[in-house]
Amino acid sequence: MQQTSTPPTSTLLAAGFHALSEPLRIKVLELLREKELCVCEICDVLGVPQSKLSFHLKSLREAGLIRSRQEGRWIYYSLNLPQLVALEQYLAEYRRFGVLLPARSCTNTPAGA
Repeated sequence: MQQTSTPPTSTLLAAGFHALSEPLRIKVLELLREKELCVCEICDVLGVPQSKLSFHLKSLREAGLIRSRQEGRWIYYSLNLPQLVALEQYLAEYRRFGVLLPARSCTNTPAGA
């Protein structure tokens, strides 16, 4: 029996888009497209200190865009594809609308007029 996934909440969508607003986080996601990586490997490739990277990894994790697992003293990161697909599907919904009509002229009298 196949389970249907629940649509993401607006809070989770907002967290995902917010996490994508930082260039370093985008670079992390690009690295993780290839394979799961240890935090030390990500630091080496991006040339950033672990303290700085940890902050950004936390944001990505809280947004549900990446997953982490611990093996011994190392933490490995990978993409959380279902959340990335949810963001993609949300944006794809706007393509369905095609060209949006302009707003009608407002007939309300401005406050204080």
